Amino acid sequence: MELRQLEYFVAVADELSFSRGARRVHVVQSAVSTAVAKLERELNIVLLDRSKPRVGLTAAGAAFLAEARATLNAARRAKESVVGFHGQLSGSVDVGTMMSTGPIDLPEALGRFHRAHPLVTVRLRQNVSGSLGHLAAIADGSLDIAMVAVPGKPPASVTLRLLAEEPLVFLCWPDHPLAGRDAVVLTQLAGEVLVRFASGWGIRDRIDRALADAGIDPVSPYEVADYATAAGLIHHRLGTTLIPRSAAVRFPELRAVPVTPALTWQLSLATAAGRRLSPAVAALADTLTGGASAD
Repeated sequence: MELRQLEYFVAVADELSFSRGARRVHVVQSAVSTAVAKLERELNIVLLDRSKPRVGLTAAGAAFLAEARATLNAARRAKESVVGFHGQLSGSVDVGTMMSTGPIDLPEALGRFHRAHPLVTVRLRQNVSGSLGHLAAIADGSLDIAMVAVPGKPPASVTLRLLAEEPLVFLCWPDHPLAGRDAVVLTQLAGEVLVRFASGWGIRDRIDRALADAGIDPVSPYEVADYATAAGLIHHRLGTTLIPRSAAVRFPELRAVPVTPALTWQLSLATAAGRRLSPAVAALADTLTGGASAD
């Protein structure tokens, strides 16, 4: 069994396609197909279900995927543990990011990091499950670090370092009945049609908890995956929402009203608890946190 075979298998399993998997590892599809088939013969078990147009994992394949991923991550960490002895940092970092990073200018930070460490490859990943998906990926090793919004206590497998904290504001159209207030009390949102964000996102959990504590069960026919869509719905008077203050600034045609009691949104950097960071990962974490301490 070769690491190359594991790499090709993981690529196909992640992409659910031999062609997309081949593009991801930058080889021809026939080479990927041959390597995966050879791996299955060596293991004497079928890992991928090829009976449908879209490739799927068998039960054995799903079990093998976790171990294959862990093996590749361990091999990569072993290689990167010695890169500092060559005089210049190299390696790769898989970073989970979000639709909004609040006051953190992620492109600027990545540009600064690239200028300091041009041999390090940084790969950005998003997750449809939001922060919860990133936390799971940190725990299983498929991400090295991730920017997350976790309103409660994180799982024991993850360590958080606070990056930023800011208030949530009530976003509505300019002549909404609450638009002229100096502040909106949460109980005044009873009866509002609220645009919600996807389940698993930290901001969704933060808002749901606050509304439940205020005794509000909002009408929420709209669930969206980005702030721009939420703002569009509000612009057409289809609902209102709560979003971080830095995000509300992007929509000057709408009215952002402070909320009382204050609700805060926290952005943190997640890493695996008890797992030694490679030099490249540690350097990028330091760039993003500016030395922020672990929570």
